[in-house]
Amino acid sequence: MRILHTSDWHIGRTFHGVDLLADQARALTAIAELVESESVDVVVVPGDIYDRSIPNADAIGVCNRGFEAIRAAGATIIATSGNHDSPARLGAGASFAAAGGLHLCTKVAHADRPIVLSDVHGDVAFYGIPYLEPEITRAELGVPQAHSHAEILDAAMARIRADLANRSGARTVVLAHAFVIGGEATGSERSISVGGVETVSMSAFDGIDYVALGHLHSPQTLSESVRYSGSPLPYSFGESSHRKAVWIVDLDAQGLAAVSRHDLPLVRGLSRITGTLDSLLTDAEYDCAEGHYVSATLTDTTRPVDPMRKLRARFPHAVHVEWARPEDNPELHYRERVHGRRDAEVAASFLTDVRGTPSKGEMAWVERALAAAVNETDTVRTRSDREPAASELTA
Repeated sequence: MRILHTSDWHIGRTFHGVDLLADQARALTAIAELVESESVDVVVVPGDIYDRSIPNADAIGVCNRGFEAIRAAGATIIATSGNHDSPARLGAGASFAAAGGLHLCTKVAHADRPIVLSDVHGDVAFYGIPYLEPEITRAELGVPQAHSHAEILDAAMARIRADLANRSGARTVVLAHAFVIGGEATGSERSISVGGVETVSMSAFDGIDYVALGHLHSPQTLSESVRYSGSPLPYSFGESSHRKAVWIVDLDAQGLAAVSRHDLPLVRGLSRITGTLDSLLTDAEYDCAEGHYVSATLTDTTRPVDPMRKLRARFPHAVHVEWARPEDNPELHYRERVHGRRDAEVAASFLTDVRGTPSKGEMAWVERALAAAVNETDTVRTRSDREPAASELTA
């Protein structure tokens, strides 16, 4: 049996406010094409199908068309809910969808009820474990004292192993949405630490032929049989160096036979660029970033006016811009500029900066105002420091 492992689609996610639905549709089309070209039998998607619990109509449309394309390419689909999904909404109509080859595993109580598919070597039992939030699922799993993700996952796996004991000879695949020790986050994942310690041990999956993990967004191999596929698109500039991929897993009569990585097409690159606004708009070294999503850091000595509009003239997909105040510019170190100078000199510099060099008459008024302010301060200080009069004491 040949299995394609993908995860963390996050359909409906935006990137710095930019709609990614077109990019996500292209990524799902690429997966469907890979299913057909590699004669994949089953596609497993362990969680975070959608980016939010209530996806909008456009996101649902993109997701459904992706499922349809994968199914038309010849694969059965098995998917679970992740920490971004709503299990109830994703699982609505699950029994009806299963008749068409789309199996949605969203109920904790059904984690030990596998989808059983067969090949020439016999049965393969696919166990879909939806995302397990300890505070919500511990009672349902019969471990009311559990507070960590590890305890909850162990309880779910205990149920799965009990079911496996009655399935002699069946090969096994487990789908789980969790942060397994040894995995590395990219920064675009939502924390799942609410309710206890979020990491779980890889030993929880001992004895399983293949474990398809979701939650972390870069392809990772924790062991030959325990892997993250990562997301099909980068969802943060921290992922700009990652090449997105899927795993294709082959099972033979004994279990896991081989795993191969297949890189997905780059839908749109990500670039971080740094320099003055003028250099970013003119230098040839930035030509390669013109079609990318761009994050620009400006190093101009003064903050440029309307930089995003100007950047998008060259980089139409620029999504983020910030100005990095040059710390080595002596003009910007105010404390050093005013140290040892008279108040009148500081005032004169300020007036020069905001409206031009003040006249002698204007400076005379400034001198008088400063002197009056100093005299008033001294008078107030003297009054507060003197001993109170007898009348004041008896008032």
